[in-house]
Amino acid sequence: MDILALDLGTSSVRGLVLDANAVPRPGALARRKVHLATGDDGSGTLDGPRYLACLAECLDELAAGGHLRDVELVATSAQWHSVVPLGADGAPLGPVLTWMDTRPAALAGAAGPADPDAFHERTGAWWHRCYWSMRLPWLRAHCGSPVARFGGLVEYVLGVLLDEAPMSVSMASGTGLLDLRRLEWDPEACELAGVRPEDLPALAPQRWRGQLRVEHAQRWPQLADARWAAPIGDGAASNVGSGCVDPSRAAITVGTSAAVRLVQPVPAGAELPPLPEQLWRYRVDHEHVVTGAAYSSGGNLFAWAARELRLPPGAELEAALTRAGAKLTLRANPRLGGDRPPGVAPAGSGQLRGLSFSTTAVDILAGLMTELCQLVADDLALVEAGAGEPTEVVLGGGAMAASVWWRGAFAEVLAPRAVRYQRNPEIGATGAALVALGRIAEAAHVGGIGRTDDRDAPNTVAAGPPR
Repeated sequence: MDILALDLGTSSVRGLVLDANAVPRPGALARRKVHLATGDDGSGTLDGPRYLACLAECLDELAAGGHLRDVELVATSAQWHSVVPLGADGAPLGPVLTWMDTRPAALAGAAGPADPDAFHERTGAWWHRCYWSMRLPWLRAHCGSPVARFGGLVEYVLGVLLDEAPMSVSMASGTGLLDLRRLEWDPEACELAGVRPEDLPALAPQRWRGQLRVEHAQRWPQLADARWAAPIGDGAASNVGSGCVDPSRAAITVGTSAAVRLVQPVPAGAELPPLPEQLWRYRVDHEHVVTGAAYSSGGNLFAWAARELRLPPGAELEAALTRAGAKLTLRANPRLGGDRPPGVAPAGSGQLRGLSFSTTAVDILAGLMTELCQLVADDLALVEAGAGEPTEVVLGGGAMAASVWWRGAFAEVLAPRAVRYQRNPEIGATGAALVALGRIAEAAHVGGIGRTDDRDAPNTVAAGPPR
């Protein structure tokens, strides 16, 4: 049996084929860049139909290469927090709001939860612009057309492709409307969002499986009999793909954005562990929760600096970062894209302090990246306190793969913890496959974890450049 793993990210959509042990098949990767529209007003949106077309192109490419012949299971990792207003025909009434969009605000006269602490404990979220409790009323007010229902990006995409597409408890937890213990829509959160529980997507039961619609099975006959597992949030998938599936090991993932997270086994209905007030909590599946903090800056920070500061490439940049780090005096605020919850700093909050005529472009990058490392380290201490034990740390994600220096900077600020590096660049897809297989516990022994200064990449999937 082969597994088709889809990764519906913010900067790209990818499809890759793995074997029955969730190991990538050589060359079986298709990838398309997607355009994230951002603006000075704090917007961060995607075009839903174009995104779906990019996914279809990936499936076409994999099918043409003969990679889908033995696929029996499809697993999906998808971005948390996205939302798109839909009409009665299921078509988008506007762009998809991503986690990067900082425009949503409480409507005039709106009041928050009666007991914010209890609300946070139940939902793992806050009344905040990132969550549907604030986003849905704002979207209704700004949409310009009557909204029949709302969905996330993955619910829209799978709603087009599959015979049915209920929302997984993992994706539902990222809306901020789910009671994490009861695994039902939270009445108070729904009231804040201006919806009834019955107006929201149906929740997928445990071990739910879907199937392609007839018209799409004709386009991709190799997937006609494949079963589609319920999607999981990209952060949860990355933890599993990094081998961080219990309280002894935390994951720090730096892709487009960055996050620090820890997974704990908590079955549905069981009492939830204490949740520090500065951290969020979501669901991996019906049996596990994931607790942590996220940041608007990550690989996007690296990409911005490389583009705007015209940094040198590759080894030359690594050597320059090493020299800059030894004499670093610049102070920086890396919140160029604003805060993720619970913070409320708007987009454009980045700062540089201590500039002089001797400051170089590399100094600026080193300062920004080092400050992000410190933000993550501070929140890791909170995560550890909530779990009751110190942790080993595994670094992962595309931005970590791109910079040995940045991995070393994390290792330095996280000392004396043991810090390791997951060399597999497709941790989200791999993690989604392991969850779909029901093999989360086995992920603790996933391959590819090595030293932070290891330049080898044994688990990479051969592929051409993004199109």
